Amino acid sequence: MNEALLAPTSTGAAPPALTLGTPRFRDSRLADLARAQGDAAAWQAALAHGSAAQAAAGASGDFAVGITSIAGRTFLAVDRFAIRTLCWRVINGTLHFAERADDLAALPPRAEIDPQAIFDYLYFHVIPSPRTVFQGVQRMPPAHYALFENGQLTVAPYWVPEFREPASAAFEPLAAEFRQRVQQAVATQLDGSKPACFLSGGTDSSTVAGMTKQLAGRAATYSIGFEAEGYDEMQFARIAAQRFGTEHHEYYVTPDDLVRSIPAVAAHFDQPFGNSSVLPAYYCAKMAREDGVTKLLAGDGGDELYGGNARYAKQRVFGFYDNVPRLLRHGLLEPLLVKTPLGALPLARKGRSYVEQAKVPLPDRMQMYNLLLRLDPRQVFMPDFLARVDEADPLRQQRAVWQQVSGDASALNLMLAYDWRYTLAEADLPKVRGSTALAGVAVGYPFLDQGLLDFSLTLASEYKLKGQKLRWFFKEALRGFLPDEILAKKKQGFGLPFGVWANRHEGLKRFATDSLQSLAGRGIVQPAFIDSLLKERLPEHPGYYGEMVWILMMLEQWLRAQPPR
Repeated sequence: MNEALLAPTSTGAAPPALTLGTPRFRDSRLADLARAQGDAAAWQAALAHGSAAQAAAGASGDFAVGITSIAGRTFLAVDRFAIRTLCWRVINGTLHFAERADDLAALPPRAEIDPQAIFDYLYFHVIPSPRTVFQGVQRMPPAHYALFENGQLTVAPYWVPEFREPASAAFEPLAAEFRQRVQQAVATQLDGSKPACFLSGGTDSSTVAGMTKQLAGRAATYSIGFEAEGYDEMQFARIAAQRFGTEHHEYYVTPDDLVRSIPAVAAHFDQPFGNSSVLPAYYCAKMAREDGVTKLLAGDGGDELYGGNARYAKQRVFGFYDNVPRLLRHGLLEPLLVKTPLGALPLARKGRSYVEQAKVPLPDRMQMYNLLLRLDPRQVFMPDFLARVDEADPLRQQRAVWQQVSGDASALNLMLAYDWRYTLAEADLPKVRGSTALAGVAVGYPFLDQGLLDFSLTLASEYKLKGQKLRWFFKEALRGFLPDEILAKKKQGFGLPFGVWANRHEGLKRFATDSLQSLAGRGIVQPAFIDSLLKERLPEHPGYYGEMVWILMMLEQWLRAQPPR
């Protein structure tokens, strides 16, 4: 435990401070002060000359700060995407803060596990902020600040996305500006060490790799493959590496690697974490570290800022239903397809499914395929455990985030902002942050640069998703720079064939079975559900049900690593 980071706030003592990351202060005087005396001095000055919200909003880049002023006010903040993380806990009227939730949970009295957080974990596969797995320990949401003064804690956003649709948009000038901003963003992340990047073979990582080579004159790229049909993208990584002339490195993850590394990866996180691509990301970072790399650049953010996920196109199709006249919808289509046997006929089933989904508003509609809800929480959890949680809370969280966006944003931009929270801040960035930290490598995210964020906020929705063409502008702006094969490929990334392997590999099957059977004895999940999941569902649909096996296995492995309570 890092005692220096856990010092309580107290007037009269040296103010405790925690400053992480590389904040970039917009005020030149603060920037000069940070260079001369350190970030803590700049934050103190920012707080002395403005409000807590203004101090946080005046910085960009990746940062987490916890600092107590001489007057005794404690200020906490994290960057717009929570690239850096910060947690807090109030004990007997005293605020404590630290980077990790488990450090705060260990303070007396030791915090207990929160049943609601376990429910959230199975719902989201992560535990979204501000909740953590520990009762009374909170995590700062992205783009939020907190102020603790006179025993009162205020937590609020200092920034919310504000999208502005342009009146007109000429492609060529925008494309030139975009390419320049990408180049600047990559240049900002290069720190003089060996230039190196993750390379999945997708558009984002390939762009970062190409720009790195262009700027630094060399680039080392690191890719992960799998000996499993439909999961391996190594051919695209090789195309990008050859196109840009990078120093390319590959590693094929095996089921034995998972058995060997899952306990360490699960234990490394400060709470249960269920994003299965964390294992390949770890092996990729580990390979780079063994090659002498101290910092890797990652491509995270391109899809979420510029419209690259398939669900954006899918939800646009459902959005067309809103344009159908109300009388036709409620007077004919819904009664006919949903409320009569006609909707069950083979030719009408797709129509009924479309109407049933389209009539559900966003963001609720995006959870209609939620794995936990499909399995039914009452069939998954023990009754006593389920009685201690609020099953409706996850959807309330999502609705609140959905409604936070300011201005008259399009449905697409609302989905993007939603994903900045739930896909980036709560899942993908912690995955990369945790896997690289475990491997001993720093990480940078060029696509989350403030300049690229600002640019995306003013880019027309139709440029992000043109008809059903995902991230149209991004791809067209980089056509000629990126290989055509990569521009045309479907999104995949470092997807892990866990379910397939768990069926075929005896060692991994035993490991997963032992983990889930042990979890069944903790009073959380029904033993009958575990038995059915392992013996029936996983063999029938390994790709689908393997995800539930994975998140339960990682939960058990994390719990095993915790000190006794």
